Amino acid sequence: MLLLLSTFFLLPSIVLAQVEEGQINIDTTLIVSDSEAIMVAPVTSLIASDYKYDDGEIIELSWVPSIDDQLVSGKVFGYKVYRIEDDGEPEMIAELAIGSNSYNDQSVERGKLYSYFVSALSSNAETPSTKTAPIEPQREWLNFKLLNVLIMTLVLGGAVVYFIETARRGKKLFVRKIAGLEAVDEAIGRATEMGRPILFIPGILDMDDVQTLAALTILGRVARVIADYDTKIFMPVSRSLVMTAGRETIKTSYQTAGRPDAYSDDMVTYITDEQFGYVAAVDGIMVREKPATVFLLGAFFAESLILAETGNSVGAIQIAGTARPAQLPFFIAACDFTLIGEELFAASAYLSGEPKQMGSLKGQDVGKAIAMVAILIGVLTATIGDAWNIEWMQSLTTELRQIFSTR
Repeated sequence: MLLLLSTFFLLPSIVLAQVEEGQINIDTTLIVSDSEAIMVAPVTSLIASDYKYDDGEIIELSWVPSIDDQLVSGKVFGYKVYRIEDDGEPEMIAELAIGSNSYNDQSVERGKLYSYFVSALSSNAETPSTKTAPIEPQREWLNFKLLNVLIMTLVLGGAVVYFIETARRGKKLFVRKIAGLEAVDEAIGRATEMGRPILFIPGILDMDDVQTLAALTILGRVARVIADYDTKIFMPVSRSLVMTAGRETIKTSYQTAGRPDAYSDDMVTYITDEQFGYVAAVDGIMVREKPATVFLLGAFFAESLILAETGNSVGAIQIAGTARPAQLPFFIAACDFTLIGEELFAASAYLSGEPKQMGSLKGQDVGKAIAMVAILIGVLTATIGDAWNIEWMQSLTTELRQIFSTR
């Protein structure tokens, strides 16, 4: 009897020692008997549907939460979402908080079948829902939620085509005058009268920047007038490709003016790619040569004010233009004429009068007019509707937001 009692009391110590030494493996998972499990009601109306207007990579799940989740003293602790891929084993893909009634599975692939079920969690048990029917995600080629964007694109594209054809038929299209470009001939004429050169700076970015391309387009017109007036031009650049393009542009302009012999490659010189090294060299040219006219057209950064102030200090007429809003105030303050933003890009159409460019410019104006009218109506309806609580105006504001939304 004493032997049995001693064995009974010593057995836990022996087992504990063996566990600590790793001789016995014990599964520490909580095991709850059926009588101890706290069961909750399952979720209902579980629906799996293909997400519309995607590339076949999302499946939407929605359900009605467990009735025990909807009670004031609910027993639900959350939900687990399980997925079955091609009749395989269930895989938990998400664990959601109480009150959840939807989930988007964004890890699916086209060509596979997926089934789902959702388990409502109590403190120590799960209650699974019924399994959904197998569903395969599909790719939609057209997103009809963005039909408004398609319509606006067709309207603007149609306007561009219409004005291009109108210009091709010889009808003169009205384009408002741009003061900076109107002053080009006057500025070059002033340099000719004073016997001083013209300095053309096409920004500091390479040929892959659209502002540099716009600057070279204007250079073609400027060089043609310079060739006619027999004026000297300096064009220091900070990119080798811009140097090559600048030389070709000026050379073509001189040939068009019938003075190919007056052209020289020395008109365009490469300085350096380093930003402020280039600025220092250009400022030195301004101080030494004292140009009568300076063109600052293209992409500029911190050097814009340095260049503009130096040109102003030597008494030059300065025509500047850039699409970088942060640099425009410096040009407006220190230069005589400034092409603001899009005016730089409209310059090629304005100077050339080419039908495609003129038609594109007028087509863009149609889009701007539509946008301005929509903004004006939207501001008025939002202000008046909220101020006096006019329901139809608030509805109109919402409709306008939806029409011009890209989501």
